[in-house]
Amino acid sequence: MSTFGSPGGAQRFSKPTPPERGSFPLDHDAECQAVMKQYLRCIRAHKGVNDDECRTLSQGYLQCRMERNLMAPDSMKNLGFQDLEKARLAKMSKTDGEVEEKKG
Repeated sequence: MSTFGSPGGAQRFSKPTPPERGSFPLDHDAECQAVMKQYLRCIRAHKGVNDDECRTLSQGYLQCRMERNLMAPDSMKNLGFQDLEKARLAKMSKTDGEVEEKKG
């Protein structure tokens, strides 16, 4: 006689748990596929380095997914893009400083 399961034959049912953060529906209708392909081309062109140009495309892809309810809306800061925004602002202020020097 073989025993299958727990002693006494009692069956235990486990309650399903929701997916972890970062799990989201697949893009079956390819609504954001164009942006995704641009991002992958950028990564290949930069030999796997996540350059600022590629990060901008990645941000656009995530925004596309959020707009189409393919992932839960979240701020870009929570998704790791705060340093990209800081770099963009620093670059803008540096460019403004150079323009003022040229005027003077």
